[in-house]
Amino acid sequence: MLPAVTADDDKLKGLLEKLDEATALLAAARDFAKPGKLPRVLDTARRVMLHPDGCAAMAPRARVLEEAGVFAGSDWASPQILVPALTPHSLASADANTVVIEALSELRLLAVAHGEYRHPLISAEQAHHYLTQVIAINLTLLFGAATEAERETQGRLAQLPRNLFQYLTERIGYEHVIDQLIEEIWRILEQRPIQVDALKSMITQIATCQADPDIDLGASGQGANRLVSALFSPTRGCQEDPGIAVYRERLGSMDPSALQSEATGFARAMHDTGLVSPYHPVLLRFLLDQGDHLLTEALGLSATGRDCLLCYRDLVHALIRACVHPPTAQATYGLALLLERGILYQPSMAPALLRQLGLQLSDWSQARLTLAFGDAVSPRARLLEGVLCMLGQPLGVGQGNNPTCQSARALSMWAYSDPDYLLQMVAWAARDDEIIMHFEGQPISSRESEGGVATTLPLDLDPVSLLVVPHLDRIYAEMGRRCVDREGDPHRWVNPEFHGWWSGRGFRINVDVATGHLADMDAFLRHFYASYHPYYNGDLPLIHPQPAGIAVTDSAARFIGWHAITLLRVNIDPTDVMRAYFYNPNNDSGQDWGDGIRVSTAGNGERFGESSLPFEEFASRLYIFHYDPLERGELAQVAQEELDRVIARIHRSWGADRIPATELQASEGPHV
Repeated sequence: MLPAVTADDDKLKGLLEKLDEATALLAAARDFAKPGKLPRVLDTARRVMLHPDGCAAMAPRARVLEEAGVFAGSDWASPQILVPALTPHSLASADANTVVIEALSELRLLAVAHGEYRHPLISAEQAHHYLTQVIAINLTLLFGAATEAERETQGRLAQLPRNLFQYLTERIGYEHVIDQLIEEIWRILEQRPIQVDALKSMITQIATCQADPDIDLGASGQGANRLVSALFSPTRGCQEDPGIAVYRERLGSMDPSALQSEATGFARAMHDTGLVSPYHPVLLRFLLDQGDHLLTEALGLSATGRDCLLCYRDLVHALIRACVHPPTAQATYGLALLLERGILYQPSMAPALLRQLGLQLSDWSQARLTLAFGDAVSPRARLLEGVLCMLGQPLGVGQGNNPTCQSARALSMWAYSDPDYLLQMVAWAARDDEIIMHFEGQPISSRESEGGVATTLPLDLDPVSLLVVPHLDRIYAEMGRRCVDREGDPHRWVNPEFHGWWSGRGFRINVDVATGHLADMDAFLRHFYASYHPYYNGDLPLIHPQPAGIAVTDSAARFIGWHAITLLRVNIDPTDVMRAYFYNPNNDSGQDWGDGIRVSTAGNGERFGESSLPFEEFASRLYIFHYDPLERGELAQVAQEELDRVIARIHRSWGADRIPATELQASEGPHV
């Protein structure tokens, strides 16, 4: 017996008929006429998704809607660049069209994740990975009613995201998402990124779910306790998360033994996860008057870091007082790692940090920092937190979702190799709103340059990058413009001038710039092996990090684009495999590049922030590298079969459409 058809079902059926009609009109419209047809589609889709069964009805239509042009001209048209952390803003928007487009995008990615829609720009694995993060960040939409603010700004529209996430979770499985989420958080934390706000938000949502008696996690989420405790209850003194004020009072009544226990507990949690509890700065500031022994314990310092702290005691105390607060808790980790690096022993570093402590920020810099991070602490303290984190974690710099990989790489390289130069750049950008660099002896001003690679000023960056990257981006683009009439790739001249004297003046590229075809593959690879592979370069280790360029591919080995990285070192890994270790400016460097090439970020001898691949696999994605032409390697000794394996990987992936016609004909043989 068929279930009775209700009036509600009839209403949904009628709405779907109207939606299909509006979608057909949008698809048939010329490009210039589509904007006029789109509002009807979005309005009808909104009414459909407000129905309890509306998202299930919309899901099969996601592909048709995209092909009709719903996402055309917007960021949603490129799903591979979407940022999960931005979805709460879109879904909480007062603009109904923004909410609807975001919801349609998630339904489209759900179809991709389940193999119902093979998308040309994003793989099923990437779509599934994205959705698990989106669900994690928006867990409140699954379990919480609309807030007063949502009801005020969105009205009935606030129900739409809740319907969406109920449906997404039913299709993906909440318990599956939680376990994946915890695994994902640990995987990213192993890379020790500077920007951890999104991770902290995820952990906060998990803690909320754990505490909610109405949510049954079953056997899921068991690995979350270390994460939750690291943020909210790392020590006995704050084990029930009592609040900052209460914890501060408790410290006053603790004896030396209890303070020792607190210091050790905080340090253990911080170095275990890379996350800093808001309670940790409270203890640090309290210990400034209790003696440096407990302070070194609270920072978790080894002999190197402890000696550095004692040598520069007044400076370290001043840094803690200036920027280590609960809202800037990550400065604690940055300071600890800075001391462990021992870079304060460089003669210029202490004066440069003293200048940073008293730096007068421009009005523009203060406004930009406040816009991005709020006003919980002063802009100067926020910037100083960013400085400590970047100096302590030079491989933790990320570019977010912006085309500024060159600038992010430069900041990382300077923090790694030339930290006082980085501080000079910060001072110029934050104080003067201008950076001047030189290209072949001629000055380039960031203020006078036309524009950079990024079309808008990014906000999803750490405090240092937020201020410095816009200037570097314009200067980098201007250097490129000054090479526009030169034959070949401009990186040959730009990279050494932009990144530093240690960038090799020797340059190789395996793509013909004029045609885009592969070129000189054998010579390119022989030079790379002879320059960097220990078996062919006289076992000479890499002294300074070197800029390089890779052809990024997706999990299906399809070409995505060119990307700037830093080659850090080449070593034998724990399993006796020769690996290339490199820095990737992405916030998450663990990627599947297809054809069996999966970038590793932990477990193969990587240090925090490094990515790695077996040398052959790395070479198969490399298209540009620099080298010192005066260092002699053995070109002839590289086995041809090894080079052939690398070239075959290139031909199966990003080079598939770049093989010159002559090579194709040769490989196909004579035609009969």
